Amino acid sequence: MKNRNAAYIAEGAMIAAAYVVLTLFINAFDLASGAVQVRISEALTILPAFTPSAVPGLFIGCILANLMGGNHILDVVFGSLATLLGALGTRKLRSAHPLLAPVPPIIANTLIVPFVLRYAYGIPGPIPLMMLTVGIGEVLSCGVLGMLLYFALYKRREAVFRSHQQENA
Repeated sequence: MKNRNAAYIAEGAMIAAAYVVLTLFINAFDLASGAVQVRISEALTILPAFTPSAVPGLFIGCILANLMGGNHILDVVFGSLATLLGALGTRKLRSAHPLLAPVPPIIANTLIVPFVLRYAYGIPGPIPLMMLTVGIGEVLSCGVLGMLLYFALYKRREAVFRSHQQENA
């Protein structure tokens, strides 16, 4: 029991750290926020298909990345909730076809982030247009990069995700 909890916490912490590092890295190129964004850390939202520890890891990682990036408090709260909802959806679909795994984070971010952009940052323009631009970025980060990550990890999933292994034991 202790080993399972330790593996779960450690795995979630590593995922959170990876999310923060990737977000802050891409933020240096001004691609992690704004009306047009490709937050490469969102590729990690595929990980709940492999391990339950990814759900809190992604949520905490997003909160930390948004705080460390100096984002508006509405972005910290609602942007992180969008990532949490996406991660929960991916976890729920883990037994479905792999190509469905990135759909929940794409939808959650496409529907929530444009309102954050408007009301937290005052970005002008129609919300549907921002949904389109955010959605395109999410398809690139979650759909394309996330699926590349999924297929790269799939064959080694038992070795990489220890808490998943113990969860099924």
